Amino acid sequence: MQDLITRLKALSSAEEFLRFFGVPFAERVVHVNRLHILKRFHQYLHRADGLAELDDVELFRRYRELLARAYLDFVGSSAQREKVFKVFQETEGRQHVALDALRESLVDRRRAA
Repeated sequence: MQDLITRLKALSSAEEFLRFFGVPFAERVVHVNRLHILKRFHQYLHRADGLAELDDVELFRRYRELLARAYLDFVGSSAQREKVFKVFQETEGRQHVALDALRESLVDRRRAA
């Protein structure tokens, strides 16, 4: 298992993970959702039971399955609908900034300048 984990540590982009695990993907889907796919993959890994007991071959198979599932979540959906990141979970994708907070930040910036 440690050998697989070591190899995974060298990967950084969603495309690298997808290629490593041999998961077919469309560039347009990954281009728009790369961070969301990796975050969802991470969530699936944390919810998966029994990964520590698997040998490298079976662990690879299970990781591949979870990564493919994370990718497929975004093929027919969007980041806003999937709500992977906190900003989408709490505000339905909208951020609210009070006008008073903007005024205060402007005053602070003018003082600093």
